[in-house]
Amino acid sequence: MDRMLYIAMSGAKQSMLAQQVNTQNLANANTSGFKADLASFVSAPVYGPGYASRVYGMAVSPGTDLSPGTLNTTGRDLDAGIVGDGWFAVQAPDGKEAYSRDGNLRIGTGGLLTNGAGRPMLGENGPIVIPAAQNISIGTDGTLSIVALGQPASTLAVLDRLKLVKPDKAELSKGEDGLMHLANGAKAPADATVTLSSGSLESSNVNPVDALINMITLARQFQFQMKTISAAEENDNQTTQMMRLG
Repeated sequence: MDRMLYIAMSGAKQSMLAQQVNTQNLANANTSGFKADLASFVSAPVYGPGYASRVYGMAVSPGTDLSPGTLNTTGRDLDAGIVGDGWFAVQAPDGKEAYSRDGNLRIGTGGLLTNGAGRPMLGENGPIVIPAAQNISIGTDGTLSIVALGQPASTLAVLDRLKLVKPDKAELSKGEDGLMHLANGAKAPADATVTLSSGSLESSNVNPVDALINMITLARQFQFQMKTISAAEENDNQTTQMMRLG
């Protein structure tokens, strides 16, 4: 009886954990540059005194799906999508360097250039600050050029350059802040081969249809495990009644 309960209980718990990952992916189906988290189930024996006779299911995350999303044309001057491999360097909440594919750039308080998630964009000398300007353009190499207020269009001046990197994908991992990081807080060098498409945004690589189907599948698995727990309880009650009769 205990085996039946343990297997059902662990299965229900792990189904809920996998559902959390799937729900997070679905919630970010429209987030620019979002990379879906992966989840799978493995069987793990329970070790302890004696023979490992109990095996339970475990939901694990083997990593992140780093496949690119679709580049969609927006026509907005501050939108930039990475063509092929590469990442924008941004400042993480802890102040360290991290990486993102979100090119939905915005000018925040004090002229600080941020992405759609509010993370400061990094340039050649740290976070980029945009002065008051009547026009801002982003080159294919990440160069930021502006036309100052009151100046003719011919006075286009280079302000800074977005830091674009291309580290080995195997060295990247997603942190709790939703950004990609290198091991031990290392910094990737700027890579001149990374190119941008100005006026475009990369969509999330989450497939909403697959995520919805997976949500239904996980819900049914959880429901089955709960029915198994109820059946175990019913069997236990019937066994108790039979013992009383004896």
